[in-house]
Order: sequence, then structure tokens, then C-alpha cells
Amino acid sequence: MPDPERFRDSTQIRLSWDVFEGVRDDVEAEFTVTVVDEGCRARIIGSPVEIKGVSEFLTRHGISVD
Repeated sequence: MPDPERFRDSTQIRLSWDVFEGVRDDVEAEFTVTVVDEGCRARIIGSPVEIKGVSEFLTRHGISVD
């Protein structure tokens, strides 16, 4: 059986709003994702393909994705 934690990791990214705020509009325009406000953090949710693209986009813009 697949590990649910691994699947979640492939369908979401969590970042602080301070880091994400500057690129949020670009991410939402370029990718089919949902952004959820979790207080001081943003959770970006999408398909594994979209999340991989967002991760690469963020990395190109100097934002570290854990």
C-alpha cells in the first residue's frame, strides 16, 4: 500500500507567506493549483505534476522548498 505521507508531499507545498507572497500571483497564473491560507503559512495544493512544476518555479526564483 502506498505511503499517504509520501503522496501528500507530492501534492502540496507549504511556505511562509513572507516567502510566497512575492510570487503568488505568478504561481496562480502559471499553474493549476489551490492556495490555502493557514495563518502564517501558505499551502499550495495541486496534482503531482503541477506541484513539481511549482517547486521548480520556486527554486528558479530562489525560494527553497523542503
